[in-house]
Amino acid sequence: MSQQQKIITSEDGSHTIFVPDLDEHYHSTHGAIQESMHVFIEAGLKQIQKKEISILEFGFGTGLNAFLTSINSADKKIYYHTLEKYPIDISTANKLNYKTAFEGKYTDIFIRLHEAEWEKETDINKNFRLLKTKCDFKNALFNKKYDLIYFDAFAPEKQPLLWSKDIFQKTYDALNKSGILTTYCAKGVVRRLMQEIGFKVERIPGPPGKREMIRAIKH
Repeated sequence: MSQQQKIITSEDGSHTIFVPDLDEHYHSTHGAIQESMHVFIEAGLKQIQKKEISILEFGFGTGLNAFLTSINSADKKIYYHTLEKYPIDISTANKLNYKTAFEGKYTDIFIRLHEAEWEKETDINKNFRLLKTKCDFKNALFNKKYDLIYFDAFAPEKQPLLWSKDIFQKTYDALNKSGILTTYCAKGVVRRLMQEIGFKVERIPGPPGKREMIRAIKH
């Protein structure tokens, strides 16, 4: 973590990281775990009625989405491919209080997610295989299709290039038919870009502090 970045406690008691250069947080200040559960687990993971699910994440960040996916999919087999250009360091990850959430029952999982080597598939447990790729979103290459995409980049007004038509075309092409993309963002420009590409876009209730979010489905 750079000297400027700062760990802060969100309203649900879980940590997020503030990035002064972007004037942006990794997760909602209204509740980091709460937001991730609502946007990615409830609106995404739990909508996939398959025993084996392949997930692509745009933005590993703190590892929170991967962590919550692992502990909410005990009855499924998960292949989890996550992209991140600027990973946080292990010392920062160890300061985050996610590993002590849920009465500390899943501390080992959170640690393994961060200690896993980059560019190498790692079995976090018998049901969760992780691949972390260090790259820019636009340069990412995929050799398989995915059932679910977590799109968790910093906000469009902070990093507009990550919310471009080219990037969303890449997400569309990477999904299986009827695959789902979820994101916390509900901006009209993002919704219209997705619709132009061919997504069926749903605006659904957002987590606390956000009126709406987007769930997009590949026809």
